[in-house]
Amino acid sequence: MNNDNQRSPRRPNRFWLKVAGIGLVAGLIGGGAAVSVGNAVQHHDEVASTRVPDSSNKSGGTKVNKNKADLNGTATKAYESVQGAVVSVINKQEVQQGGSLGIFGLYSNGENNSSNSDKNSKLQTASEGSGVIYKKDGKVAYIVTNNHVVKGSNALQVIMSNGKKVDADLVGTDAATDLAVLKINAANVTTVAQFGNSNSIAAGQDVLAIGSPMGSEYANTVTKGIVSAKNRTLKAGTDGTLTSVIQTDAAINSGNSGGPLINMAGQVIGINSMKLSSDNEGSSIEGMGFAIPSNEVVSIINQLIKNGKIERPALGIGMVDLSNITTDQQQSVLKLPSSVNKGVVIMQVADGSAAANAGLKQYDVITQLGDTKVTNANTLKAALYKYKVGDSAKVTYYRNGKQQTSTVHLTKAASDDNSQTSQQNDGQ
Repeated sequence: MNNDNQRSPRRPNRFWLKVAGIGLVAGLIGGGAAVSVGNAVQHHDEVASTRVPDSSNKSGGTKVNKNKADLNGTATKAYESVQGAVVSVINKQEVQQGGSLGIFGLYSNGENNSSNSDKNSKLQTASEGSGVIYKKDGKVAYIVTNNHVVKGSNALQVIMSNGKKVDADLVGTDAATDLAVLKINAANVTTVAQFGNSNSIAAGQDVLAIGSPMGSEYANTVTKGIVSAKNRTLKAGTDGTLTSVIQTDAAINSGNSGGPLINMAGQVIGINSMKLSSDNEGSSIEGMGFAIPSNEVVSIINQLIKNGKIERPALGIGMVDLSNITTDQQQSVLKLPSSVNKGVVIMQVADGSAAANAGLKQYDVITQLGDTKVTNANTLKAALYKYKVGDSAKVTYYRNGKQQTSTVHLTKAASDDNSQTSQQNDGQ
């Protein structure tokens, strides 16, 4: 009896355990079936959404909508106000019998001559650049461009903004600033550019460069950028004189030389002159162009119009950079203190020159002219060219190890004194 009472309660428990197990398995099987059906539906939808539908192509047409961009923006207005004054400058040179451009001694007087029909028939285009018309006076109009654009030419032509080709005469050039002035018949001139004050510009302001990059085929090309820096000191011109230029990231390429850099009011604030394309290691450089400031341009233009050349003061010395002198010679020959390691050494003094009249002698070491510290020959020329013939300047120099000062009366033009730019390389 007791045994039977103890066993009877366990039978129902086993029964319900079996029922629960069967239900769990059925649930798992049913869930698996639901997941499979859901995946199949999703796959069908994806295929349907990516398949190209079968339909007519007539509904695929479109239309040109009204342009919402402002076509009279500041940059466009600035460009249109100057574009008619920008020209292409064609440098024509004589050819040798073999057909190549002459390089050595082709030109009897070394001067640029105006062109004519007979002359042009014997000439070949050597290079192309840009320029800008800045003045119209009666029947004559004047153009400013770069000296390197017209250098070596036997004849010059100008292509106007409307494509008309006219002859040009050379008024004058200045190698030191890389500027030149031309004149043409004003009959075809409709637009004249105006110069703005290059002292009143700021880094970051918008500018446009206009010209003929890669030649007249791409004339009237405009590129936009900003003023990257107001005053960069670079070697300019053929004599390597240091000059202050405007740096811009507006695209400037070969052929842009001589074209204007303008502000958003359409005023010329610089004349495009050069760009950096690679560094000393050959790495490519983008967006580093340079323009001659308009204030400097106007000063040079006015002198070229008046005299046909630029007269600059000269000291009348032959010189060598102090850095080319050995440390031993700096102390034993020049007797310089160790603190003086930059300047120029006078190697010769021309009789009757400004330097001679100021008492300067051979082996004097010039370290300052006026307010400008002199570190080498280029900085000395840059400082000197800030003065005019007839001005006086204070010069600081070392003689036998002692610092001295003297006043130089700049009464002689550099063009009359070739010893100014000569440099002795032996350093003895």
